[in-house]
Amino acid sequence: MGRVIVAPSILAADFSRLGDEIHRVEAAGADWIHCDIMDGHFVDNISFGPEIVGWVRGLTSLPLDVHLMIEHADHYVPRFIKAGANSITVHVEPEAKHGVAKTLQQIRDAGCRAGLTLNPETSFDSVEPFLDKIDMLLVMTVHPGFGGQSFRADQMQKVKRARSLNSRIDIEVDGGINAETARISIENGANVLVAGTSIFHATDYAKAIRELRGDTG
Repeated sequence: MGRVIVAPSILAADFSRLGDEIHRVEAAGADWIHCDIMDGHFVDNISFGPEIVGWVRGLTSLPLDVHLMIEHADHYVPRFIKAGANSITVHVEPEAKHGVAKTLQQIRDAGCRAGLTLNPETSFDSVEPFLDKIDMLLVMTVHPGFGGQSFRADQMQKVKRARSLNSRIDIEVDGGINAETARISIENGANVLVAGTSIFHATDYAKAIRELRGDTG
C-alpha cells in the first residue's frame, strides 16, 4: 500500500473563515479536501451544496472528495461535477433512492472518480457486486450525519474484506478518525483517512495530519 491519504473534512472547519481554514490544512500537508453533502432527508442534518463546493474549488488545487449523503444522487451529480469535484461517493442503501450502477457509471462517464459507501448498519454484501466498478470504497465508521461521534471498530471487518477482494481501489474511512483509530484503520487495509474534529480542533494542523499518517518524526 502506498502513502496514506489524509482528507480533512471541512464540515468541522470554522465556516466564518473557511478560506483560511482550507489554506491552513493545505499548507499543513492535506492531500484532499473532503466535502460532506447532507440533504436533511437521507441523513438528519443539512450541510451545504454545489455552490460551496464550487467556491472551495476556487480556493485550492487539492482534489475535492465529495460524499453525497443525499437522496436522488443521480439528479445532483452533474451539479457537483460542474462545481469541480474530483471524486464523488454515493450511498448503496435503498433509502438513497437511485440506481447505484447507473449513478456510478454517470460519475465515471463525466471523468470523475466514482466512490461507493455504506453505513455501519449496512451489510458488506450490498457493496460487493460493485467493487469492480468503483475507484474507492468509503466505509463509514460512524452513522453519517453529524461530526464528533465515536469510532466503531466493528467496521474494520468491512475494510479488511474489501482489501482482500480488491487491492486496486482506495479504501476510505470516515468517522471518529484520530491518531489511534487511523492506525487501526491502516492496519486493516484503509489508505484514505477522512478527519474533521481531530484536525480542525487541533492547535497544530500539520502535527495532527502527521500523527494520522503515523509519522511521529
